[in-house]
Amino acid sequence: MEFFCHHRDRPGSLPLRQELLEAHWSYMDGFELIARGPTFTGGVLTGSVHVVEVPDAAAARAFAFDEPVYQAGGYRDVLVRRWRNVLGRTMWDSPGGGGHLVLGLGSGEPADLVPVRPDDLVAYGPLLSDDGSAWLGTAALVRAADPASVLTADRYDAVEVYEWEPGGRR
Repeated sequence: MEFFCHHRDRPGSLPLRQELLEAHWSYMDGFELIARGPTFTGGVLTGSVHVVEVPDAAAARAFAFDEPVYQAGGYRDVLVRRWRNVLGRTMWDSPGGGGHLVLGLGSGEPADLVPVRPDDLVAYGPLLSDDGSAWLGTAALVRAADPASVLTADRYDAVEVYEWEPGGRR
């Protein structure tokens, strides 16, 4: 099963993140990742996104909460949601620079199950309940001039946009 995780930084956690960078990367080496990388707002580090394939929701939570920076108190919160890889590829299949993470959070009738402009997308899929029965939003990694335009904004309770860079060992 695929899960989307967005670890959001605690203010002032950059020195801790830098100290634990190798431990973070070593931890991530043990998982099958669809996408990963840091998020920013105005050039300031705000968190990390990881899209991971694990056996079930319990394994997804263990992945998110056993991560070294989380264990050391570097994140203020973590969003963990089941996710479906609509594009069927990884970020490594779409080489290039960064772009944006676009999160549309909602409930009720699903929106944007079929992506517009797939060539602008690195990763894309619905956010789902643990059992996959309820639609809770959409997550996309986007390389486009207007990243929020990949979602139908009025179908969501909130749309968040962050700068994103592909992550991993350099």
